This record gives sequence, structure tokens and C-alpha cells, in this order.
Amino acid sequence: MDFNVKKLASDAGVFFSRAMQFTEEKLGQAEKTELDAHFENLLARADCTKNWTEKILRQTEVLLQPNPSARVEEFLYEKLDRKVPSRVTNGELLAQYMTEAANDFGPGTPYGKTLIKVGDTQRRLGAAERDFIHSASINFLTPLRNFLEGDWRTISKERRILQNRRLDLDACKARLKKAKAAEAKAALWSDEVEKAEHELRLTQTEFDRQAEVTRLLLEGISSTHVNHLRCLHEFVESQTNYYAQCYQYMLDLQKQLGRFSGTFVGNAESTSPPAAATSPPGVAAATLPAVPTIPVVPTIVGVPNTVAESVLNPNEVKPPASGTRKARVLYDYEAADSTELALLADEMITVYSLPGMDPDWLIGERGNQKGKVPVTYLELLS
Repeated sequence: MDFNVKKLASDAGVFFSRAMQFTEEKLGQAEKTELDAHFENLLARADCTKNWTEKILRQTEVLLQPNPSARVEEFLYEKLDRKVPSRVTNGELLAQYMTEAANDFGPGTPYGKTLIKVGDTQRRLGAAERDFIHSASINFLTPLRNFLEGDWRTISKERRILQNRRLDLDACKARLKKAKAAEAKAALWSDEVEKAEHELRLTQTEFDRQAEVTRLLLEGISSTHVNHLRCLHEFVESQTNYYAQCYQYMLDLQKQLGRFSGTFVGNAESTSPPAAATSPPGVAAATLPAVPTIPVVPTIVGVPNTVAESVLNPNEVKPPASGTRKARVLYDYEAADSTELALLADEMITVYSLPGMDPDWLIGERGNQKGKVPVTYLELLS
């Protein structure tokens, strides 16, 4: 017990001595052993790596899980070394609601059928999101977290030891300086000088050894960057696959629904299917570019102006004598039924409209083939 008390008192004395010395260095009242420029650059690089790794880690966690309460829950489970319970994604929850709504409205009604189709797609999107989160957590977040909780803690520990060794070295230098100053006045202080020199040699050796250990750890930051670069590539690959899956699921859903909600025609600068959006008439007229008009077959007296109902077979429709337009196909399109015309990207077809047709569709001709085609897949040519 006495030993422990004495050791505690000794450690406390060393702590206060170092604290006082550190304060004097900050105030410029004590000398300080400076590290070489290369070592200082390694320290600055390590600090920069740690700070940016923390920020990237935290923001990636927000990206994968926007709900702060869920993030806190996952953090607690991780610290308790327990498995995080499976959580339903927003897409899967929306799919559940749509399916239940379809059952209430009637799964055989048009609205009910559409709710079921959209709900199934939302379920697939939710499953894809779950897989992406799992992959990103393992391949990207875990290596970043391991660096902060493993390598960086080791580096910080060795840096603190090096700092203490430097303070001890500077304290020995100060004692040797005082002993030599006293020796100049009286020869009786020669023993103190020898003792101070001996302590200085020991502390210098310990400082050099600790500096080498810390230097090796700091130089390992380069390997950390290489490892994080590989993890970053894996994260991008996972994210690319996730968005590609989502895009394909939505294309499949659009084909199932048989029509598209877009209200504008793709132009020559389009590189992907336009997003479904609507704008107020006044805003659309002021902001959207002029769209080429489609020739319309004149209305015949006595014929109902609802061709969508009267023209059941597009092959029986005759094009207008004049005013047809050429169009270039922007994307591949698979016909949903016999009334539609399958399209291949970059091919040229002839298109025209009929009175009463859905504005999102046109009649397209390619040789002897004829059928309805979606406007959003075409670039109308002058």
C-alpha cells in the first residue's frame, strides 16, 4: 500500500512538473527541442488524415441512414457488441402500404392493379437499398472506423509518450545548464554536473527511440491511404450497382404501366429518359424550348373524335397524305402488346398523330410495320 501511495505521489509530481514546463514553453520562458521538418510534415499529414476520415465517415453514415435516432440505436448496439436488428426500409414500408391499399380498393380495379405493380417495384427498390447499405457498411465504413479506433489510437498513444520524452529531455537540459552555471562559481558542484549529464544521455536515448517508433507509425499513413482508396473504389462500385438496379426497376415498371407521365419531348441533348415532371402552363411556356408540332389527321365529319376508342388496330390506320414527320429513336423500347411498335436506339421512323390520341403517344411507321410509340423515346426532326 505504501508503495502504491509513493508511486502515485511521484507520478503526480512528474505530471505537475511537465504541465509547468509545457506552460513555460508556450509562454516562451523555457527552451523546447524542435522536431525535424520531415517529422513535422508526417504529424500534420496524420492529423489531416484523421480529421477528414472522421468527416467522411460521419457524412457517409448520414447518407446511408438519414434518421439520427436509428444511427444512435445502431451505435449503441455496436458498442454493446450486439447484432443490430433488421429494419424495414422506407421503400419496403411504402410497398406494404400500397399493397394494403390495393386490397382495400380492389385488386381488380385499374387503380388497385397499378398500386400492386408500383408497390412491388418499391419493394424491390427497398431490397436493393438494403443490400447497398450492407455492402457500403462492410466495404467502406468498417475500414474507416477501424483506422480511427485502432491505428489512430496507437499513433495518438505513441505521440503522447514522445511528448513526455521530449519534456523530460528538455528538463534534463535545463538542469544541466543550471549545474554548469553553478560549477563556474564553485568546484563543489562537479558531481551535480556529472549526474545531470548522465540523466541527459539517458533521456536523449529514450527520446530518440520513441521518435523512431512514432516516425514508423506516421509513415504508415501512406498505407492507410492506399487501403482507403481501395475501399473507396468498392463503395463507388456498390453505389453504381445500386443506382443501376433502381433505374432498371423503374424502366420495367414504366413498361408494365404501358404509358409515361412525361409531358415534354426529348431533344438532341438528352442522354437518358426524361424524368416525369409537370410544370404550370405559364412557367412551361416561358421556360421550355419550342417543341416541333406533330401533324394531325383532319377530323372527318360524322366520325367520332376519339380515335383511341375507334382505332383498335394501328395497322388499319392510314397516315395523312401530307405532314408526317421523321423522328430519331433515343432509347430502345420493347412493345407491351401488338398495338405498339418496338424501337431500337438511333433508328429513324415516320411518326404522326391522330385526333383524340393520348398526347404521350404517336403512331410510328417503319417499313411495313406500324404501331403506337411513346413520345418520350423520340427526337422529332424538322
